[in-house]
Amino acid sequence: MLDTRNKGWIAPYCRKYAGLLGAAALLGIAAVLSAAALLFTSGYLISRSALRPENVLMVYVPIVLVRAFGFGKAALQYAERLVGHHAVLRILSTMRARLYRQLEPQALWLRSRFRSGDLLGLVAEDIEQLQNVYLRIVLPAVSALFVYALSITLLVRIDATFAGLMALYAGFWLFVVPIISLRISASRRRHFKLLKKSHYQELTDAIFGLEDWVLSGRLGKWLENYRQQQAVTAQIEKKLRRREWRMQWFSRCATGGAVVMLVIWAGGLADQGRIDVTWIAALGLVAFPLMESIVRVTEVMNRIPDYEDSIERLNEIGDIVEPQQAASSQCLEAAALMLEKPPIDLKMDSVNFSYPGALNPAVHNLSLHVPQGGKLAVLGRSGAGKSTLLHLILGELQPDQGQVTVNGQSIQENTALFSVLNQKPYLFNTTVANNIRLGRSEASDEEVRYAAEQVGLHAMIESLSGGYDTRMEEAGRRFSGGERQRIALARVLLQNLPIVVLDEPAVGLDPITEAKLLETIFRVLKGKTLIWVTHHLLGVEQMDEIIFMNKGAVSMRGTHTELLRHHEAYRRLYELDHIE
Repeated sequence: MLDTRNKGWIAPYCRKYAGLLGAAALLGIAAVLSAAALLFTSGYLISRSALRPENVLMVYVPIVLVRAFGFGKAALQYAERLVGHHAVLRILSTMRARLYRQLEPQALWLRSRFRSGDLLGLVAEDIEQLQNVYLRIVLPAVSALFVYALSITLLVRIDATFAGLMALYAGFWLFVVPIISLRISASRRRHFKLLKKSHYQELTDAIFGLEDWVLSGRLGKWLENYRQQQAVTAQIEKKLRRREWRMQWFSRCATGGAVVMLVIWAGGLADQGRIDVTWIAALGLVAFPLMESIVRVTEVMNRIPDYEDSIERLNEIGDIVEPQQAASSQCLEAAALMLEKPPIDLKMDSVNFSYPGALNPAVHNLSLHVPQGGKLAVLGRSGAGKSTLLHLILGELQPDQGQVTVNGQSIQENTALFSVLNQKPYLFNTTVANNIRLGRSEASDEEVRYAAEQVGLHAMIESLSGGYDTRMEEAGRRFSGGERQRIALARVLLQNLPIVVLDEPAVGLDPITEAKLLETIFRVLKGKTLIWVTHHLLGVEQMDEIIFMNKGAVSMRGTHTELLRHHEAYRRLYELDHIE
């Protein structure tokens, strides 16, 4: 069954845009009736003309009606599509905005619980599918039901027995055949949908890991495997299309059967003298547009599994996100109260965490205390547990044992206290000002300029042809790596939150640019709590505490001075990072 919940994705919009959808349905019905009237009049005109009337004026009225109905059919079809698409595009716009409002505030939380390919399929495929529910199910079904009811009602007034026969025949194609066809094709269509979903997942995973595929020399093998999977999907799609063609052939046969039945019936009426012979062709031809609107329901019903799966996935994400949104609102209120009552202490107490199926813990018996304004550096090799530690601190993961707290409250209740400056902050293809203002959408132009001045970008931005209104191009390609990081840092300044997480913000920069960026970061974020994950020891002397992680546990910890004095390994690493 398609979605009917008050908070669902179909019924609420049908009610909200009932006027536009109703107008589109009426125009669609009028177009079908105009087409029926066109063929009815044409049939009569052909038959009447075959009798060679004495004067053209004898068929003048049918000639005018044929031209009128022909024009009316085209005009009504155009109007129906115009109004229908206008309604659907408005609905789709509202749906997209709703989905974005659900996903955007929980982006980090969702990323830790869903694969990127799932979310891509949700945005690119599922939300787009819903427009077809209105265009290819709701409007055609309403039109078919009305045409069916009107046709049988008119036939009853002429011949109740034949009307009953046609009601059974047309009803079989309107109600029974679509259900049978749906049952036959549903499993194959769901399988096809699952394959497309897996393609989204695999493709997005491959894009994110493209560099690894290239460096490993296995890109060609992956492409070959992907082509094979695409070939399997193409075969299933081909079979589905063949089945659709067969159903279309049967539908044409059904229309032909209705024409034959009407011609035989009309011939019988003519033999009885109840109608003139010129009406036989008219009554036979009228079946074409009427039956076409009825048998089209079978094609429509075959696609219901596609839409049901899309609706199910959208409802599923809504059921997951909405409670989280409510929790986030409570978090924001709690965070606002906490901001009014500093200091803010971050603690981890004997935290253990393991990923599902992993043999060894990603974080083992880890305890930390970072007071208000404290600066903690986290170092270690790749896979040592640094990223997992960050996810735990940000509340994206929950520890198996122990707890992470802010001022004694669970970290999940205080995620709104954190800003993040990561390795590759995304810059959108919009103006520089808009990219900075992402930190706080209501920030004024003066606040945006002040943030840019603080990170040393104001003069450079003003030198651009458009100043702060200069477009950044896709992913910020117009700017260097250091400049992109400074724009992201300006976002963090606009947020003005007490705890800032630095996830290797200088990675990939040359040593001089890295040193300048770090100097700027420590200067503008003075007084804030800093959690800095890094591979390099450049700048660590400014940190209050440094920890080295190895296999999920802390192998070294202390201040810069203490580690230099007591740990030979740290001293050698520091010297290597400071070779002139």
